[in-house]
Amino acid sequence: MFRRIGIVFLMALLLAACAPRGVDEACCVVAEADSLWQAGLQYGIDEGDSATLAQAYKTLEAIPLPFREGLGLGSPYAHACYHYGRLLRRADDPVAAMQVFISGTHSGTDDHHILGRIYSNMSDLCHLASEFPLAYDMYERSGEMYLRNDDSLLYYYDLNNMAFELAEQGKKDETFILLDSIAHNCNDRNVFLKTLETKAKLYFQLQLYDSVIYTTNVFQLRRDCVPTSCGLKARAFWHMGQVDSALYYANQVLSMPTASEQNKYNMLYIIANADSTLSNEDVLALSAQRSDIETDILIPLHSKWGLAVQLLQQDLNRKPDWRWFWGVVATLLVVGLCLWLYIFRKHKQRALLSQQVEDLTIQNEEAKDQQIKRYNDRLLRIQENCDILANSDSIMDSLQWKNYDKFCECINIHFFLLADKLKATDRLNEKEIRLCVLVLIGSFTDKQMANILYYSYNSIRSTKRTLANKLGTTSANLRSFLIEKAAK
Repeated sequence: MFRRIGIVFLMALLLAACAPRGVDEACCVVAEADSLWQAGLQYGIDEGDSATLAQAYKTLEAIPLPFREGLGLGSPYAHACYHYGRLLRRADDPVAAMQVFISGTHSGTDDHHILGRIYSNMSDLCHLASEFPLAYDMYERSGEMYLRNDDSLLYYYDLNNMAFELAEQGKKDETFILLDSIAHNCNDRNVFLKTLETKAKLYFQLQLYDSVIYTTNVFQLRRDCVPTSCGLKARAFWHMGQVDSALYYANQVLSMPTASEQNKYNMLYIIANADSTLSNEDVLALSAQRSDIETDILIPLHSKWGLAVQLLQQDLNRKPDWRWFWGVVATLLVVGLCLWLYIFRKHKQRALLSQQVEDLTIQNEEAKDQQIKRYNDRLLRIQENCDILANSDSIMDSLQWKNYDKFCECINIHFFLLADKLKATDRLNEKEIRLCVLVLIGSFTDKQMANILYYSYNSIRSTKRTLANKLGTTSANLRSFLIEKAAK
């Protein structure tokens, strides 16, 4: 450990002596990439050299976090992660891109806008890998960053993205809760159009194909046809048995240069099975083209996206290594203690020192006894309050359930500021805090909690598991964790 500490200090000295020029050049590259980004261009694609951007990223990454932040390089490094990660995505290397984005989240920067952008890109990769709950969580983090940056427009875009991930899972009620929030609080035209795409996706997942067509028609009245909406429309007509309309829109999607390979793959199926004018050879050719897209493009890409998501999951479950930090603290404590003992022996008598140590020991033991007593008293009161609420005939009224602010006041009064403690983690939303309280009381089954919070019964356990992960515990220990948190 001490060897590692020495290496860190040696690196700091080498950086201070030798690296200013390289660091300055890296910061200049990042500043240029920012300027191109503001102009709607991308460094390494429209202008600039991708190798130069990669070198700038590596130069800033080589500086250990404490010194990077101390030198004011946390924000340039986060920007470098964002630009380089986007470049890797364009190069179809999502695994490397995800690793770079993860590094950006650990940059130590307080630039919430760039962190929001980074989390948004991570969400996109999760979505492409069909990890919709994880994509939802990343969009939620992105939205929190935008809120901290007072960027309400980007926040509502992310709120719609969260709704889209719920729509992919067919969660009707949860999706419309978010969409209604956007409708009541945001009047931006482009955000409204994005919500139409989300509604169309939800209706498709729910097999409400008439609603899909109606929603896409409303969308296309306000904006030119895009591959995503036209593709959904074609697939909806196909499921309704209207093959001529399905064929028309499928051909329209294939003619669009921005159509994704997944859209082409879906449309080729419709054309091969709906176009009665095609010969057997034409059908075989379309089937072969579709098979090539699946084998050569979609399967390899899905494999890469899956690996990228695994990297993210490993990072989310990673426990930080603080050994170097505690090593530094221990070293400083040892040096300080030695100096204190030397000065103390010069100015105080041995008998006085022994008496002071004895007095301090007694006081510490008394303080510990008092703390333990207070803690046990709180545990007892918490359990008593849980039992009272569990046996109440009108538990929802007792908890002021319908009014969130009064609900939080009630929980704070009866459970030692637990609501404020949960809010202070900056990780939980209103629904998750309500779920924490239901788990704490301990009398509700999973089905009852799902009904109260409007979750599906199949998702309540995964929701509790996600909540427990956010709090740093497990589903099995969640109630014990909450009791301890309230009592502390």
